[in-house]
Amino acid sequence: MPSYKAPVGDMSFLLNDVFKIEQYSNLAGFGDMNAEMVEAILGEAAKICEEQLQPLNLPGDQEGCKRKADGSVTTPKGFKECFRSFVEGGWLGLSADPDFGGQGLPYTLAAAVNEFSSAANMAFSMYPGLTAGAIAAIQVHGSPEQKAAFLPKMIAGTWSGTMNLTEPHCGTDLGQLRTKAAPKADGSYAITGTKIFISAGEQDITENIIHLVLARIEGAPEGVKGISLFIVPKFVLDKDGNPGTRNGVACGSIEHKMGIHANSTCVMNFDGATGYLIGEANKGLNAMFVMMNEARLGVAVQGLAQSEVAYQNAVAYAKDRIQGRALTGPKAPEKAADPIIVHPDVRRTLLTVRAFNEGARAFVIWSALKSDLAHRSEDAKERETNEEMLGLLTPVLKGFLTDRGFDNCVMAQQMFGGHGYIEEWGMSQFVRDARIAMIYEGANGIQALDLVGRKLPRKGGAALMALFGEVGGFLKDNAADEGMKPFVAPLQASANHMQQASMWLMQNGMTNPDNAGAASVDYMHLFGLLALGYMWALQAKVALAKGDDEAMKTKLTLARFYMERVLPETGLRLQRIQAGAGTVMSLPADVF
Repeated sequence: MPSYKAPVGDMSFLLNDVFKIEQYSNLAGFGDMNAEMVEAILGEAAKICEEQLQPLNLPGDQEGCKRKADGSVTTPKGFKECFRSFVEGGWLGLSADPDFGGQGLPYTLAAAVNEFSSAANMAFSMYPGLTAGAIAAIQVHGSPEQKAAFLPKMIAGTWSGTMNLTEPHCGTDLGQLRTKAAPKADGSYAITGTKIFISAGEQDITENIIHLVLARIEGAPEGVKGISLFIVPKFVLDKDGNPGTRNGVACGSIEHKMGIHANSTCVMNFDGATGYLIGEANKGLNAMFVMMNEARLGVAVQGLAQSEVAYQNAVAYAKDRIQGRALTGPKAPEKAADPIIVHPDVRRTLLTVRAFNEGARAFVIWSALKSDLAHRSEDAKERETNEEMLGLLTPVLKGFLTDRGFDNCVMAQQMFGGHGYIEEWGMSQFVRDARIAMIYEGANGIQALDLVGRKLPRKGGAALMALFGEVGGFLKDNAADEGMKPFVAPLQASANHMQQASMWLMQNGMTNPDNAGAASVDYMHLFGLLALGYMWALQAKVALAKGDDEAMKTKLTLARFYMERVLPETGLRLQRIQAGAGTVMSLPADVF
């Protein structure tokens, strides 16, 4: 049976020692964020995730969701009760607006808790996670009346939320969207169409489900410029604001999926359903992008989370499973063989995963702090700077963390040999669940294209220059520190690779866009590798300053491992980028 222990100590180290969360006390919601408060919140989050969410993960995967003849859906045993505990503990509304019942705490803290819940039970965590995204979209673009009607019940977890974008004939290319919105006399709209792959589209957990739906108002322009966003509740609200008559929206079927079986992924049919325009007409993508960007950050965390839980179980197995003898002689002579953790390749595999996990965790927290600055700072320039940086980082977070997270789950599964292929050990589920994170909320190839095609050149590359400035400043400040040399030199080399790759794209991507397309995934990974290298250098500096503590010695060993064994991959990525699109595009389609 798989297990999970939330990495409270490592998260506290990042929040308190590396990023010094107390220095942000001037921001709304950060006032009480001292070390003791952080420890208390993380400890309570760990408790519910370890004791309630994690035990439902494997049985929930085995049972799955069931659709009844009437279109209703039942979630696995225990999910409804667990959801009530989760929302009653205030975890769904942790960073939500206090004016509507939220706690108003930092998004950074919510990101930390999201890792715990996603690692403990990814399918479960999607129910509150999608609701949080819908809350964010309504918060930013909803009218005062819409906020008052929907946000309190959603933040309380009485109602849940979904996002409805994809249709049978279009996914990323939303310009082909066909769902229609017909104006009604009372100011609402009749929504008609079919959406697919809708996570948590129907379930028995909440009293009402608030669907955010992209549709085209009759007569609107073709393409993405004619798309609007609508609030379509499962039950239309009565005059008192409570669920009233059933709306014209129903689950047509549940998708049969590779993983996340305990989340109800639905085909949703809208048959003249009553919907309410949110934001401006024909500006629906602007509103939906609030939810999409929040979801992309959540999916990035899922990649890290599955990597973490897979690693923990692989380590436990490697310490227990005895096979063969150590190359340098027996380590457990009283046993028939040594535990497999004595073997260098097993250690290489486990260290590769752990070095990613602890670097990626820092990357998530660093980015989340930028999100908090973008939304909570009173300085307009600081808000703008961090908003631009977060826009640059989001595709890297989503694409790199989920690509590597899946790879790490496979590597962790490999530690079990044939037992990893058997469902009862749980490793198969981690692999299956992690796979979707590379696909939904914008497949990773699209994230890479977004990075090189839109985010890099935005505002003349200002965000990228700011990143180079931050990393370059750190390298300059620590160049003379003897203890930091094992971290500064490799980071400098990889920063040079990133600069060369960026320059190559500027010079060759505009003249031949295929060069940018062929380089995009390698560039995204180069960016991610460098970002984690920077995160490890930051952690190493703190670990050196804290002295002879065993945990800090472990940090320094992991940092050196990353610098020696992982970060040099940036050189390989640079060579691929500079190879251009010639061979990639040379063959005619009919020979494939």
